[in-house]
Amino acid sequence: MTDDHTSTDRSTGEQTASDRAPTAEAIEPSTPEEFGLVQVWWGDGKGKTTAALGMGFRAAGHGYRVHMLQFMKGGTGTVEDTRGEYNAIERVLGFTYENTGHYGWHGFLDGSDDDEHDAKAAAALARAREIVEASESTGDEPVATDAPADAGVHMLILDEVLYAANRGLIDPEAVIDLVETKPDDLELVLTGGHDRPEFACERADLVTNVRKEAHPIESGHAARKGTEY
Repeated sequence: MTDDHTSTDRSTGEQTASDRAPTAEAIEPSTPEEFGLVQVWWGDGKGKTTAALGMGFRAAGHGYRVHMLQFMKGGTGTVEDTRGEYNAIERVLGFTYENTGHYGWHGFLDGSDDDEHDAKAAAALARAREIVEASESTGDEPVATDAPADAGVHMLILDEVLYAANRGLIDPEAVIDLVETKPDDLELVLTGGHDRPEFACERADLVTNVRKEAHPIESGHAARKGTEY
């Protein structure tokens, strides 16, 4: 007789765990053994940030230190200041975020100051450089789940950095420099933009084009609480 999670080895008559159910356990600081790749998520479809967040939550669940730095997402009139992902991140050990975007959207004639968008993006790039350099010392040691990003991280998500580069808010060469000088064991996740970021794709280990076939905005839906923010 077997339960739902075991089967019987016919050669020995013993039960084996060939049908084990996934489980959860307490999060303890740990060190990834196979991090160090560069990921690029771009395209005109919805889901680039969502995918990066999903990886961030997964990595944090294994006790790895994760930080998300957001470019160009300071908020708009259709998106509330409190976002679901921020509330969730606050409750996950080892996962933190910073939003460095300017209110509004660059070049959309929404009343926001494009010069201020430039300044905010430049500051975000400088902050990214600080975290990358701090991660040089992470090495093979676990990072405390309550340690600041300045202590180094295992995964750094630069959300919308590719869009900022494509729009000229930051120099693509500066993004290339981040990629080429990052620590060997830092997983770097770059997202954003509808135009293929060749400068990043040429240096990435994983490139995903998130393509749109249909989007609710085309039928008049605004950003929705719980799906877009």
